[in-house]
Amino acid sequence: MKNRGDIIALSNDELFALCKKEKQPDYFGELYRRYIPMVYGLCLKYLGDEDEAQDAVMDLFEEVSQKIKRYDIQNFHTWLYSVSRNHCLLRLRKAKQAIFVNMDDIVMENGDFFTLLDKEKSGEEESALMFCMSELGEEQRKSIEYFYYENKSYADIVSITGYTLEKVKSYIQNGKRNLKNCITQILKIQ
Repeated sequence: MKNRGDIIALSNDELFALCKKEKQPDYFGELYRRYIPMVYGLCLKYLGDEDEAQDAVMDLFEEVSQKIKRYDIQNFHTWLYSVSRNHCLLRLRKAKQAIFVNMDDIVMENGDFFTLLDKEKSGEEESALMFCMSELGEEQRKSIEYFYYENKSYADIVSITGYTLEKVKSYIQNGKRNLKNCITQILKIQ
């Protein structure tokens, strides 16, 4: 292995060849250090946030150090640019998905068509609600009680009941629909 001064004196192509051949972390570390300005600039361009770009550079260091061993790379500069760009696009895609999922959950579970927390119920509506809650299946009733009356999150309900996240969401959504239908039927009769 060469000393630090010898490593710094090597060209990028020589460093890359040594990275592939000898698999020494010092060679890769120096090579990546040289490319940090390019990678950071690219990440900042795509992500638009300095902290996100810095995180991406660190993530890419890990990713590239593993990939460099597995792939037959002809031009390191071009390959690194491509890997960095794809990494940023993947981060953006994941961020958009997370936002959409959260927005859908909020809109779905807190729709204004029917709210169990509405304190302005008449006596008849309150009685209808209590009766209809007792008519629900155990899973739907428990999930609704935890979610609305005890202000538990989906994750809380999953850990309390042992139901899967998908089941909890389904029980709450279907339970709300069943309650609405039941209450509507009872109030029409009275």
